[in-house]
Amino acid sequence: MNKIATQKVAPVLSSNDQDLSLNCFKASPYPSFKHTTYFDVYDELFKKFKNKPITFLEIGILDGGSLFMWRKFFGKDARIIGVDLNPDAKKWEEYGFEIYIGSQSDPSFWENLNEKIGPVDIVLDDGGHTYVQQIVTAEKVLDNITEGGLLVVEDTHTSNMDGFGNKALSFINYVNIWIERINSRFGSFEKNAGCNRVWSVEIFESIVAFKINHKASSVVSEPIWNRPRDEKNKNVCFRHDASENLKENEREILVTLNQAFSLN
Repeated sequence: MNKIATQKVAPVLSSNDQDLSLNCFKASPYPSFKHTTYFDVYDELFKKFKNKPITFLEIGILDGGSLFMWRKFFGKDARIIGVDLNPDAKKWEEYGFEIYIGSQSDPSFWENLNEKIGPVDIVLDDGGHTYVQQIVTAEKVLDNITEGGLLVVEDTHTSNMDGFGNKALSFINYVNIWIERINSRFGSFEKNAGCNRVWSVEIFESIVAFKINHKASSVVSEPIWNRPRDEKNKNVCFRHDASENLKENEREILVTLNQAFSLN
């Protein structure tokens, strides 16, 4: 992606918006590159972590601007850690940030780093955006995220672009695997291995958030009633005789899908 060719300056915000991520981005004394759609996502996902002694780790911090952005956004009690492949990023340590140099596609790098820094509340992947980098990072950091924490992966639109890896192994296909894993927790299904590692996956434009809540994701799925029901009431939500009109149902579904995705 050509970042230079699309440079734009963030708009001035009112004093009422001083704590919003966009204003923190604008106020940073060093360069940082984001997409305009990201700031509402940051404000929504990260608001509960503000002004708390959290550990925040961002991948891809060479120009330094995002480090200062997150320090302003989360507050003085936040521990801000940066990861980058370029050794020049170490210069930001003099400003009180923790900086680690390594390849996010190297599993051993993450294993060593997790041991050094301990559990993290938020991991923000704004690294190289290749599928290997995104997937290896996810697999290696998920188990190091605290209860109630997040892994947020940016620029997931690369899964629909050339030059970032084999599209059959795209990051969004990896996300789809997680959707299957999460749904496998339903009580009538055989659980997929590791399905409790992630409670939920939330999709935004170009961003995927993995939410960690082991207590919730370990709840046994089983049907319950809040009180006994009247057995005379017939449940017609699911009709077993639907097979009689199967072809007609399929036709209606296809028409609906074509309309929804503008394929017709």
